[in-house]
Amino acid sequence: MVSVLLGHTWRLFREALEAALTSEKDIAVVALAATTDEVVDSVHTNKPDIAVLDVGLPGAIDIQTLCQTLHATDPGCGVLVVVDRRTHPAAGVTLARLAPRVGLLGTDTTPADLAEAVRQMARGDIVLDPTVAVAALTAENNPLSERECEILRLAVAGMPTKEIAKTLHLSAGTVRNGLSRILAKTGARTRIEAMRIAQNSGWI
Repeated sequence: MVSVLLGHTWRLFREALEAALTSEKDIAVVALAATTDEVVDSVHTNKPDIAVLDVGLPGAIDIQTLCQTLHATDPGCGVLVVVDRRTHPAAGVTLARLAPRVGLLGTDTTPADLAEAVRQMARGDIVLDPTVAVAALTAENNPLSERECEILRLAVAGMPTKEIAKTLHLSAGTVRNGLSRILAKTGARTRIEAMRIAQNSGWI
């Protein structure tokens, strides 16, 4: 029996994934999490074989740092990250290098393929969705971290600093520092210019 932790921002998706995986006779969902912080605590408590995580999971640490933390503190737990290649292409670059303990799967996968990917991860096989890999390669020159990309996407959507901080479970100061780093990395003089550069470059 493969034990699984599910981490997703939205309850609807968490419970839908839970229903899909628990219908498999050889897979048991042992915990659900809504933030990266909850994932860390739950892995420590429940010791799952595999953590299936949404790439956009909010929290004090980003998904890349979370994967590295889990690999360091609980190497027995494989991590399968579900990535939307259209909105998070940059995430695949670093995460793909952590294979086979970290796998990447596209959001357009079927429930049956997700279950099979969980089994493959449990066997120690590499799980790397080809379309996600291609998107990751095209985003390889992105100077922004995944967290910085998340901040900039929300800024593009018109969110003020405080709302971005609330959405990502960060402090307003952390968001402001992130925006300052984004300006420096993109060479932009204003937030609007940074948005334009990032969008034209395919970084967000």
